[in-house]
Amino acid sequence: MKTAEIAEKMGLKLLTDGLSEDAEVTDGCVCDLLSWVMARGEAGMAWITVQTHLNVIAVACLHDFACVIVPENIEVPQATIEKAKEEGVVLYSSPDTSYAVCCKLYGLGIGK
Repeated sequence: MKTAEIAEKMGLKLLTDGLSEDAEVTDGCVCDLLSWVMARGEAGMAWITVQTHLNVIAVACLHDFACVIVPENIEVPQATIEKAKEEGVVLYSSPDTSYAVCCKLYGLGIGK
């Protein structure tokens, strides 16, 4: 399923206006420990994290993640958003908890 379709179905807010939302989401990952995500991430994942600093974008690029979802309407610094745009990383915000985001992704067939 494409990121745009997931965003629409889950009510996600796109923080990186102008980026293509046509990446295929193949799996999900929820973790806030960057070294853990670096060791286990795979291309095509939707990564759910409460982290909002620039290193999140670097890790997302490392694995060619489909997108990053920041839960609970956590404010993302403008510098992080700009870096995501620069690197082509689709960044979303969700009002839901990390757990709820995971449940919704699974309900859409992601990770089955």
